[in-house]
Amino acid sequence: MQHLIESIINALGGVPAEAIVFIISLFPILELRGGLIAASILGIDMWKAIPICIVGNILPIPFILLFIEKIFEILKNTKLVKLINKLEQKAEDGAQKIMKYKKWGLLLFVGIPLPGTGAWTGSLVAALFHFKLKDACLAILGGIVLATVIMCFISYGIPYLVGLFL
Repeated sequence: MQHLIESIINALGGVPAEAIVFIISLFPILELRGGLIAASILGIDMWKAIPICIVGNILPIPFILLFIEKIFEILKNTKLVKLINKLEQKAEDGAQKIMKYKKWGLLLFVGIPLPGTGAWTGSLVAALFHFKLKDACLAILGGIVLATVIMCFISYGIPYLVGLFL
């Protein structure tokens, strides 16, 4: 993932570092996880990077939760039908892990930084499996907070974090 993030940083040369972090945090797959790695690479202070990454990661979520089913219906009548089927399959694969524990499963699915997990996929699962909007939003937000904590340890390192409190 770091190589991809470095490629994006290089491609966006001349763009302010904070804007690069925000843009990376918006993208599926990379999300907040990629944003915090980019912030670390770019030398942005962790406390400055956290709100930028969280806002970037949260911004697409309401649109996914509210409109993805309608968008999929429209796109199934186009040449993008294979992509939609692939996205729906990804949601179904993720749903099997989530549905056993419902809200807590969704929170952990979004929060634990593994390939194929995150707020985008979690939102897709919540929308396609008709989670209550409030439950989905709270679980996804909780997952983003958990991902933030984990990724701060990974991106900035334990010595950096320990030094903050000494």
